[in-house]
Amino acid sequence: MRAARPSLGPVRLVAVDGHAGSGKTTFAGRLAEALGGAPVLHLDDLATHEEPFAWTARLREQVLAPLSRGEQAHYRPYDWHRRTFGPPRPLPAAPVVLLEGVGAGRRAVRPVLARLLWMEVDARTAHGRGQERDGAEQAAFWRGWVPAERRHFASDPSRPFADTLVRPGAREPALLSGPGREAANPRCRDRG
Repeated sequence: MRAARPSLGPVRLVAVDGHAGSGKTTFAGRLAEALGGAPVLHLDDLATHEEPFAWTARLREQVLAPLSRGEQAHYRPYDWHRRTFGPPRPLPAAPVVLLEGVGAGRRAVRPVLARLLWMEVDARTAHGRGQERDGAEQAAFWRGWVPAERRHFASDPSRPFADTLVRPGAREPALLSGPGREAANPRCRDRG
């Protein structure tokens, strides 16, 4: 990650995308630690109940614009209990910044990504994990979320553009060359 060329001003913006419940937050936390404490922006902080995928403008204004200038960003995280945005939080313009969440590799963000990682967990398994994690109190949310996520990825898929596929494992995740890497480098396809 550190060897990648900066993609957003001086920042290497790395997206961790995948279905809800696929392990994005856990993996991003481990990756951030391995990178010496790289900052992580969780897209759940920019999404809302009413706009689960309509966070692109907030991301551009509050995060991408300042980072592109090498400045610390300030974003207002959404409070899922109070249903309102909270006070601003800082996000430093570090050498590597992780963007984690469903849709992190969307079309509008890909031009400023240094890398796109996709959690290689099928939707059904991921959603089952997420529902188990969130419990009965979030059942209504999941009933709305699953079709919304399905529509999002049908119209704006991330996986075909992923540089790396991350297969969670019992001990360590397996990192595989993604379809985006192969499309960008024709020699990868020749290796079988």
